[in-house]
Amino acid sequence: MSHLSRWVTFLWIVNAIPLSISMAVNERIDHSCPPLRLEDRWHLHSLGGYHEFTGFDLAEKFLLRKGTVTEERPLFRLGSKPLIKPTELVFPNGFSSEYSLVSTFRLRKTTKKDRWYLWQISDKSGGSQVSLVLDGAKRVVEFSAKGLLKNSLHFVFKSRDLHTLFDRQWHKLGVSVKSSSVSVYMDCKLIEQKLTDEKDIIDTSGRTLITTRVEDGRPVDIELQEILIFCDPKVAELDRCCEATGSTCESKEGHDTTAAPLVTGYLPRMLSKPAQKYEDRCQCLAEKGEPGLPGLAGIPGQKGEKGEKGDAGEDGLPGNPGVKGDAGTAGSPGTDGTPGNKGEPGLDGAKGIDGEKGLKGDPGPQGPPGLKGDKGLPGIAGEKGEPGMPGQPGPPGKEGKRVSKREQAPACVGWAGGQRGKATAEGAGRRVLGGPSLRQAGRGWNANA
Repeated sequence: MSHLSRWVTFLWIVNAIPLSISMAVNERIDHSCPPLRLEDRWHLHSLGGYHEFTGFDLAEKFLLRKGTVTEERPLFRLGSKPLIKPTELVFPNGFSSEYSLVSTFRLRKTTKKDRWYLWQISDKSGGSQVSLVLDGAKRVVEFSAKGLLKNSLHFVFKSRDLHTLFDRQWHKLGVSVKSSSVSVYMDCKLIEQKLTDEKDIIDTSGRTLITTRVEDGRPVDIELQEILIFCDPKVAELDRCCEATGSTCESKEGHDTTAAPLVTGYLPRMLSKPAQKYEDRCQCLAEKGEPGLPGLAGIPGQKGEKGEKGDAGEDGLPGNPGVKGDAGTAGSPGTDGTPGNKGEPGLDGAKGIDGEKGLKGDPGPQGPPGLKGDKGLPGIAGEKGEPGMPGQPGPPGKEGKRVSKREQAPACVGWAGGQRGKATAEGAGRRVLGGPSLRQAGRGWNANA
């Protein structure tokens, strides 16, 4: 009896643990991932039953205004203004490392060839932390993230099934990001899945943007119905596109309602699970049955897509020298190179040989006056010149000195003798001309003496 009561107590504790875990998780979810206010089709049909979701409505975060209603689908017409916000305003309590991104949109003719971000979170220095890029020219989807070692994780999804995503019709694109894989869904069908390394925690000090061109940061001209991020990586997998025209919403496997053990459970896997009610659980003791027979082998799967090009291998060992080849044909002359920098002056060259005598040059300009030369040698005596003109009368002579007759006698005798011929000539001249006689002249001279 005591043994049975112990088993009952143990089973009661085991059944109570999931309820306590679910309550604890829900309390934490309410704090980090707020409840999403979605249309009824999400709650009633998407996952095979009524569910409450947590996450972020980016159209609401970026204050998008709905435009016209076409085919009962309210839509946002984008492309008029940039859609960039601080990450702290979009994800105020941080961002989960596992999540689903679901967006329904239609490209326009002017943007079907563009390469643009559907969504990106960058750090405060502008470096990308996580992004989802659509390349219309190559018709591929690219997912990038930052690894735990700060390395870049980049994956290109280039299945041919993605080509219709760029045909200007309405399509739903879903991306499931788990700790070790990334899966892409289009119109609720799995297109491709890739294994990844662990991803780094998102830093919320940077910026978040949506629908922006990679090349120049301009907004993309598209029509958008919704862009949602769920704090559960299984939402993209379990979405059934019940809003699509003609959809029958066949039953699809829903969430595993059995809570994960406390030790191995991972928070994001439980974000959208409804809390289990204790009264729904069976309180009976179950008996272990016999193992069943092995099941039949499944049918072969479809041929997978061609894998991506592998990384370049390491450099091999140097090979042996090859045989000398034949001489090649002469190549065409190369184009002129750009002028080089001016070189240093060269050394003085050797003296060249004398050139031929040049032609006589033109007379040069008159030079400045030279210095005064030395006095020359006396010249040769010239010929006798013609008589000159009579000169001007000379100045009066000096007054003579009076002397006595005694002193005059010798002088007069000498003088008279010396001057006799002259006096005679003068006297004769005077007589001829009517002047005094020689005697008179002598007296007069004596008197003057």
